[in-house]
Amino acid sequence: MGKISRKRKASNSWSQEFNDLVRGVSGGFLFGIPMLYTMEVWWIGSYTEPSRLLVALACTFVVVFLLIRTEGFRKIKDIRPGDAVIDSIEALAIGIICATLILVLLREITFSTSIGEAVGKVITESVPFSLGVGLARSFLSGDRYQSNNSEENDQERPHASANETTVNATLKDIGATLIGATIIAFNIAPTDEVAMLAAAISPPWLLAFMATSLVISYGIVFQAGFTTQQQRMQQQGLFQRPLSETVMCYLVSLVAAMLMLWFFQQLSFDDPWSMWLSYILVLGLPATVGGAAGRILA
Repeated sequence: MGKISRKRKASNSWSQEFNDLVRGVSGGFLFGIPMLYTMEVWWIGSYTEPSRLLVALACTFVVVFLLIRTEGFRKIKDIRPGDAVIDSIEALAIGIICATLILVLLREITFSTSIGEAVGKVITESVPFSLGVGLARSFLSGDRYQSNNSEENDQERPHASANETTVNATLKDIGATLIGATIIAFNIAPTDEVAMLAAAISPPWLLAFMATSLVISYGIVFQAGFTTQQQRMQQQGLFQRPLSETVMCYLVSLVAAMLMLWFFQQLSFDDPWSMWLSYILVLGLPATVGGAAGRILA
């Protein structure tokens, strides 16, 4: 019995650590994804002196340390200074890794990119990611009010049929996804970054865009422990299961991206379908992140 108990504790510990890491990564993407679509940040990072980069890392570490002490990305609220230092280093590492992966996906870092330029871009882009990790539990956890609100809503809401509940939940998710995706896409669609990125990305990398968007969306909504995750995992219906909801909301986010690109005249009906596809999938990544944020805040 003692061995079984220790195994369960170890399993729970690893599971909690994984969930904490996913929460930190999700916070990083929610906070840092808009900066990844800003060419000025790429350029500044590519020629910034190493001394300035070290100063940026040091300042980021101090800010993240303060955020970890007050908020952080773990469920534990009372963190000792020593643990806060470790978590701050972990937050910086998460920011650097996430920024590197997305810059590679965006083809802003390739085998032809010099080491100095790549390091500069990664460190510059990792700053907002790391700050998002430090704020992960704060701005989207909903721990302080989730239980009370859910009980009040259950008491006030009239009993509805199962079909009505399913339809309402599905429509609510679609609307929240559309709003969140539109807000993010609205800020990026009129810029030149989408055209620049789409021109440099080949079809296999577009498939990687799709896979990355789906994984990030699933992680934010169903793995990171934000707001009503447990209720979402228990929902029934055609689009109310984790995988089907993730795919459905990704498609909704792509629709929002398409509408924003058309609205800002980045695409026209005279353009070839391949151009439409590449532009939409490129903008679909940040739009999906916004759509996921919309769902967990709805």
